[in-house]
Amino acid sequence: MKWTAPMFLNEQLFVKRPAVEHTDLAGKIVAVVGANTGLGFQAAIHFASMNPDKLIMACRSKERGEAALNRLVEETGYKSAVLSLVDLADFASVTAFADRFEEENSRLDIVVYNAGMMQPSYSSTADGWETCLQVNNLGSPLLTLRLVPLMLRTAKTHHVTPRIVTVASDTHYWANVEALEELLEEPEFLKKMSDKEYCTPARVGGERYWICKLLNVLFTRALAEHLPTTITPVAVNPGLCSSELTRDLTKGSRIVAFILGMMHKLLAFTAEEGSRQLVYGAIGQTDDEKGLRGQFVQRSKVFEPSDFVLSPNGKRLESKYWEELIEVLSKIDSKIPSSLHEIGVL
Repeated sequence: MKWTAPMFLNEQLFVKRPAVEHTDLAGKIVAVVGANTGLGFQAAIHFASMNPDKLIMACRSKERGEAALNRLVEETGYKSAVLSLVDLADFASVTAFADRFEEENSRLDIVVYNAGMMQPSYSSTADGWETCLQVNNLGSPLLTLRLVPLMLRTAKTHHVTPRIVTVASDTHYWANVEALEELLEEPEFLKKMSDKEYCTPARVGGERYWICKLLNVLFTRALAEHLPTTITPVAVNPGLCSSELTRDLTKGSRIVAFILGMMHKLLAFTAEEGSRQLVYGAIGQTDDEKGLRGQFVQRSKVFEPSDFVLSPNGKRLESKYWEELIEVLSKIDSKIPSSLHEIGVL
């Protein structure tokens, strides 16, 4: 499927937003990564209204996380939300979060990955990876693969189908196909994407976010292929929303700040409206788990992803991404091989 500018404008301006899904989450544990602001916080508000046994608000900042937790309690009256710190730009933080999670929780029914970022220029993490790539396409998969065994045990013990929800984007339709095909020929394409010389201003400030969002879709599809059918991974598109995602793009440029400000004023959904897609990914279409597994969702229904995703080269990149992820993450976290062995991947 191709996603044109007129289609995007029509979606933002004229298509009615679906109502939020609602169900009883009693006895279940829900985790939202990136829950302190924007779509993640609004999704947490919705989940709190469904009375889960525990709602884990995973945030990078203790100060902002505590403020969000207090606000959620004030607005909903829900008393079983807890704050847990994790920074997807720090592999040690991710593995520590996963260790704590396994120690403190006997089950995991829903995990929503809302944390993501875009930047106008190159920067690297203390782990040596380009920041956007690590946050969007390495940190979240690392946490996912560490938590999947617990989700598999949850499915077996409680006869439920846990969900892994990744916030993707319709911008994945616009990913540069030539750049993707070039990356396919790289022996280690993730390392190539992270290389400072490769990360020119045009690649980082322009196409990087679109490619990162396409990799989110490919990772979801790879999970659906490799994980047992008792777990449902899904990628969701909330659309262009008023949030803090673009905050780094406006620093130091009044022109960019003005353009983005006008776009948000004229076109953007509210964070609450966007969060409805996160909730749908978590609890929607329970009558057809098979039809939802590995799919791209927007407007509370399955949408066809980009032509590249469905192409032979898209399948090649999906496999290449999965294989390289396993190799890279296994070196980062010694528990990854045992996690994969437990779920039958290795």
